[in-house]
Amino acid sequence: MLRSSPKKLRTGEFVPLIAILMSLVALSVDAMLPALPEIGRDLGAQHRNEAQFVITALFVGLSLGQLLFGPLSDRIGRKPAIIIGLLIFMVGCVVSIFASSFETMITGRILQGVGAASPRIVTMALVRDQFSGQQMARILSFSMAIFILVPAIAPLLGQTILLMGNWRLIFATFLTLAVIVFVWFFFRQPETLAVENRLSVAPRAVIHSVGVVLRTRQSLGYALATGFIFAPFVAYLSTAQQVFQEAYDTGKLFPAYFGALALAIGLGALVNDRLLRAWGMHQISKFSTLAVTVISFAAFAGFVAFDSLPPLWLFTGYLGVLFFLMGTIFGNLNALTMEPLGYVAGIGAALTSAMAVLVSVTLGGIAGQFFDGTVNFLACAFALFGIATLAAMWWGIRPDPKHREK
Repeated sequence: MLRSSPKKLRTGEFVPLIAILMSLVALSVDAMLPALPEIGRDLGAQHRNEAQFVITALFVGLSLGQLLFGPLSDRIGRKPAIIIGLLIFMVGCVVSIFASSFETMITGRILQGVGAASPRIVTMALVRDQFSGQQMARILSFSMAIFILVPAIAPLLGQTILLMGNWRLIFATFLTLAVIVFVWFFFRQPETLAVENRLSVAPRAVIHSVGVVLRTRQSLGYALATGFIFAPFVAYLSTAQQVFQEAYDTGKLFPAYFGALALAIGLGALVNDRLLRAWGMHQISKFSTLAVTVISFAAFAGFVAFDSLPPLWLFTGYLGVLFFLMGTIFGNLNALTMEPLGYVAGIGAALTSAMAVLVSVTLGGIAGQFFDGTVNFLACAFALFGIATLAAMWWGIRPDPKHREK
């Protein structure tokens, strides 16, 4: 039986631990990218874009798992919920290791997504239990700066494994890492939700908590904003291998390009920590999103002059600027979403994150299917979803008419 503990893990250990827990999703996506063509061929994918479902299936499982583990963590505590999720993730890895059909692979990936949802979403509540406001945003920004190193090296890891064996070894690597993180978390991280603060999972109590979240305009607005801004990023993740290796013929240099661009997000997150001392979370997010939108509209128009396939240096320069700006957005939007939810942080994180993932996977998955050997679809996606993000942010901060003074 796990017990609550008033002790806090020191920040120097807490930040990398939650960064690694949160990065399981990034690792499970990015390390697979070099292997997508081989997986598609071995398991009978019918169309070149069908291999993208190996990526989007994990996000589907992620959205489902968030709805489960958020309320569960409010009832049984943060630590048991994360432990259960890690175990499910391990099962999903085993299914994918032994997959003999594309359908079985997708099943394993969904299970991995469900399992990874627990450390991904419950760590948000774990942070919310101990921090608030700009301090919470700083912790999340530091965590992002660390875990962004994972997508920077994950494709290279995947490609290196492919040189030594086949794609099944990549899932074996996921399994090994999950076991290591499981042991670290189990023995080092104290429970952060005291027994007296745990919520009932009785239908009436759950409905009440859901009602609190749905009536919190700020959280809903910023959750939608997170989904919209992440949608073109999902499209990018799903098509990155095709864009770099098929459209630009980068071959084995693909992980280097992908990793360098991922570092731009980490750099943005580090800069965001400094910006928070002078400007608020909303102002930073609004400015960066507006910049992403304007730059993408300009890029869309400019790419047409190159028959929708600009020089590689121009395309990567465009993405580098965009990803730097997005590094200043992600942590702030997450913090702004969670800030008003207080004692329903578990269910709040579950509902808002599931909403964001559902929006981003649906819209990003559709956008990814428009890949036709060019890159205009990406610039268009970032521009249009940037407008949607700004609209959602504006709606989220507007005063609720029900609470205006008459």
